[in-house]
Amino acid sequence: MKILIVGDVSGRPGRRAFAKYTAELKRERDIDLVIVNGENSAGGKGITRESLDELIAGGADIVTTGNHVWDRKEVNAIIDDEPYLIRPANFPEGARGKGYCIYPHKYKTVGVMNLMGRVFMLPIDCPFQKADEILRELEGRCDIIIVDMHAEATSEKQAMGWYLDGRVNVVVGTHEHVQTSDERLLTKGTAFITDLGMVGARNSILGVKVDSILNKFLYMTPVKFEMAEGACIYNAVIVEIDNANNKTVGIERINIVEE
Repeated sequence: MKILIVGDVSGRPGRRAFAKYTAELKRERDIDLVIVNGENSAGGKGITRESLDELIAGGADIVTTGNHVWDRKEVNAIIDDEPYLIRPANFPEGARGKGYCIYPHKYKTVGVMNLMGRVFMLPIDCPFQKADEILRELEGRCDIIIVDMHAEATSEKQAMGWYLDGRVNVVVGTHEHVQTSDERLLTKGTAFITDLGMVGARNSILGVKVDSILNKFLYMTPVKFEMAEGACIYNAVIVEIDNANNKTVGIERINIVEE
């Protein structure tokens, strides 16, 4: 089984590139399942009915999110009802939506868990303890388990990888929009990468117009973040699972750069 896991989709340029290159990869690489982080898919912050529909039409089976999941109020109308749209599971009890889903693929059942870090981010519940709790709930219900660890600190994402090594098939980091080159199988067999990267405008700062971000750093005054346009990058990984024993056998980093 081959699973394509795609980095944070940034705005309209990212949605376009996601649809284009996901279709190509599915066709050329015989992809069985597509997971994408969509928390920045609507104008660079948040997710809406329209941006979710576009991701699904573009090939997404499961959409994860992160700290920007609540940035568009429209999400409240969909997050409880969409079975394969998930938000970080370690938001406090009572938050809308769900932190994991179980996807019934044609011959495998795949559990996908979304967690969020706390270093330099919101002081939410412990992601490590929440991971343990969800793994108990998923026991015996899934053939394959994948974790999106949405976090600022590379150390926290790596810590989650090692914490879950051998207990899940894959741990990928998201949030930073810059792809790392440390993809590997950890010692007990879990596939890991510190950050998937993004799908968005290449000549940008994290998908946003360069001038907007420079003005923020130069003058430390509020600026409007506008999405950059033009040629895009497409960052992802392809993870391969052995169908005979459900073990992870490989992880390949994908970095497509438009000219």
